[in-house]
Amino acid sequence: MTKNKIDARLEQCKAEGRKALITFITAGDGGYDCTEKAVLEMAKNGADLIELGVPFSDPIAEGPVIQCASERSLRNGTTLVGIFDLVRRLRKETDVPLLLMMYLNTIFCFGTDRFFALCEECGIDGVIVPDIPFEEKDEIQGSADAHNVHNISLVTPASEDRIQMIASEATGFLYCVSSNGVTGVRSQFQTDFAPFFEKIHKYAKVPCAVGFGISGPEAAREMSQYCDGVIVGSAVVRLVEQYGSDAPKEIGAFTKSLRDALDA
Repeated sequence: MTKNKIDARLEQCKAEGRKALITFITAGDGGYDCTEKAVLEMAKNGADLIELGVPFSDPIAEGPVIQCASERSLRNGTTLVGIFDLVRRLRKETDVPLLLMMYLNTIFCFGTDRFFALCEECGIDGVIVPDIPFEEKDEIQGSADAHNVHNISLVTPASEDRIQMIASEATGFLYCVSSNGVTGVRSQFQTDFAPFFEKIHKYAKVPCAVGFGISGPEAAREMSQYCDGVIVGSAVVRLVEQYGSDAPKEIGAFTKSLRDALDA
């Protein structure tokens, strides 16, 4: 089995002594063409991994920015089949690791094995499913493993006694949620990060990346001290809301500012 692109890229980051930059965009927000151009801009400007959000009618982990993006995308007629076609086009242009962030019901409705077979065929390297409890990950884990797709685990400050179990079994990378609650740009964090990450690093065998609430370059650099990478989502999605079809250029410049801050 060929090495998953996520593993290869994160090993490269470690070898080069730099922090991984993971960015997120809601697929189909502004249209497939806008998403395609934005992904290529992010890859060109220093994103190491890119998450594509699959729009869903009730995205329970998302704050208002990504909820609105989901609604706009669904109104545009975005479908999972359309997103797979988008990924096929992207794979002709870039080999940046790509993940789908989505909800379990979408996978079940599509057909679990059909879904992961298409991930492998089209070039999706991982999935993040925030509404599947770690204890129930076997609902999709067998199919994910069979098709060389990482099922990314999440830990939150509320995970506490479960951190050891989740961190020790994580593959690809461990998604460390910065705060209890939903996604969205935050002006400050309530979490005491030192003990949270101390426990995570004690048990995790894979790189750790922190997300939820990272608003820009300064916050990215500050949070990167605790882990191997940072995840920026809502701040990217807001640019699509703000600039529409002109967003890809703005997203490229924003991605470069994040990369520069992490490398400073």
